[in-house]
Amino acid sequence: MFNKNKNSMGKGNEGGSFTPNHIAKGTTINGDIETNGDIRIDGVLVGTIKSSGKVVIGETGSVDGNVICQNGNVSGKIKGKITVKELLAMQSSASINGDIITGKLSIEPGATFTGSCSMGAVIKEISSDKQERKEKQA
Repeated sequence: MFNKNKNSMGKGNEGGSFTPNHIAKGTTINGDIETNGDIRIDGVLVGTIKSSGKVVIGETGSVDGNVICQNGNVSGKIKGKITVKELLAMQSSASINGDIITGKLSIEPGATFTGSCSMGAVIKEISSDKQERKEKQA
């Protein structure tokens, strides 16, 4: 009866079934967050988020720092660079002040964005691009 759950206990997010992380409204965190699962921010984060899952910034959520993730959905505010491997969705209440690097971008009317945007296959070429530039300058 309990054997199925016993095998998944203590493994954290390695087993493939992820429990979403949640930073609730009224909570402020100063520091970096790194997770293999999904995370939702409805409070305030001053620091960097690195997630191999989906990052959701709720309407009351605010991030002052960089965001690196697989997929992103922004309804709140981000002040910093956001790098999304697949799809970044900006809802009508979203506000991003910083650069965006993403595979695909969806922007609802009303969302605001200040910065530059690189979209498409650029993400896969970022590391090799920097090496080529260094070699050309040397």
